Amino acid sequence: MRARLQAIKEELRRRRHQSIPEQGAWLGILAVLLLLSFLALAAFAFWIFKILVEIGRQGDTGHVVGDAAGPLANGIALFGVFMLVTFIPSIAVQVRRFHDQDKSGLFVLLNLVPVVGGFIVLVFMCLEGTKGSNRFGPDPLAAHARMPS
Repeated sequence: MRARLQAIKEELRRRRHQSIPEQGAWLGILAVLLLLSFLALAAFAFWIFKILVEIGRQGDTGHVVGDAAGPLANGIALFGVFMLVTFIPSIAVQVRRFHDQDKSGLFVLLNLVPVVGGFIVLVFMCLEGTKGSNRFGPDPLAAHARMPS
């Protein structure tokens, strides 16, 4: 049992500085964002459709919009929970990518620049990391390439 625990500790120690392979990480993030965007668009379209049907039925817009705001508030609450759950992991992935490029993790603060900050970070996230080791550790892709299939 101790030998097994020791082997697990050694494996975790060996993998501590390895980064997630870039393609897999970004495809996962892209899939989640596309799914979230589709669900948000579908929910909004359903909400608008519900309002238009009720206006057509009753002809009065006063309370119809207020009545339809309930499901919208639920959707906004679910979106808020999703954002809280994914906020710290997304920051961690961005810091890791900046470290792969031998840049400080503080570059994440570019996200706070209005309008263009997110686009600048997106461009940085798409750039290739430095070849070989840098001040943040070994090249994760080089370690990934050496691993047997």
